[in-house]
Amino acid sequence: MNTPVFALVVVLSAVAGCSSETSVYREQPLVAKVEMGMSKDQVQQIGGKPLSISDRTVEPGTCFDYMLAQADQKHTFNVSFDGRGKVDHKSFMTCAEWSHVQQKAREPSSGMGGGMGGGGY
Repeated sequence: MNTPVFALVVVLSAVAGCSSETSVYREQPLVAKVEMGMSKDQVQQIGGKPLSISDRTVEPGTCFDYMLAQADQKHTFNVSFDGRGKVDHKSFMTCAEWSHVQQKAREPSSGMGGGMGGGGY
């Protein structure tokens, strides 16, 4: 599997696990109103001060961690910003988890490196 396809599989797997959270929290302002390309100030006007702010480790930029609450349920949510300070990702995971997904997507696939077996198929 080549790296772009692997990266897509990893991201889709992470997002697929979030579909139930989306239905529970879809009315939360951060989920409903934050859009790609928004600035940090716009996001904070919608969601308030984040629980934590961290520098991204894979791509230049910043990430905001939030905790969403709905009835008696709580779930993490992050909003990630590119090097220009514009939203380029949001998801139901922490910034550290999102960074880990990005890092794994960049690692070369371990199953394609030659060795014994039917290489070349």
